[in-house]
Amino acid sequence: MRCIDSEIPFDLPESWMFARLKHIGEVIGGGTPKTNIDEYWDGNIPWLTPADLSGYEDMHISTGARTITELGLKSSSAQLLPENSILYSSRAPIGYIAIAANPISTNQGFKSVVPHNSAMSPYLYYCLKARTSDIVRRATGTTFKEISGLEMAETIVPLPPINEQQRIFDKTTKLLEVLSTIEKSLN
Repeated sequence: MRCIDSEIPFDLPESWMFARLKHIGEVIGGGTPKTNIDEYWDGNIPWLTPADLSGYEDMHISTGARTITELGLKSSSAQLLPENSILYSSRAPIGYIAIAANPISTNQGFKSVVPHNSAMSPYLYYCLKARTSDIVRRATGTTFKEISGLEMAETIVPLPPINEQQRIFDKTTKLLEVLSTIEKSLN
């Protein structure tokens, strides 16, 4: 046992708790099939790189620029992530994020989170966006920063009851829509 008081970023309401990602889901890295083997590419499995999320503003994503085959999936460290997985870029840059709209795979530039309860995904999407500065702070590397799977799994998130998560998601979504409307009117 060790005291984690220094890691707790803020106070929480009484019915909430802090949890590490590793306790509420599985953190999964990705992989790239060998690019010189044609049989691995242009299949029916969506495959994402962080570049696919560059400038991407929607919450959900169903496909990227490329696809891989079942053989490509089996021949690499890529994994088929289930719908509602939180896809989180772990390098170049850290913090691109989307929710899988369908089963999808990623390259090694992701540390995705598959929550034990997929109803948590919308809340975790906003939560990880808000925790990105902490994740970047814990990243390592000289040429470019990267958060490891083990370190990503240690990320602490505030965890309200599931019905409160839904209320937070709904309110945040409405407020972001209002902000978007205001920005459009100013332009």
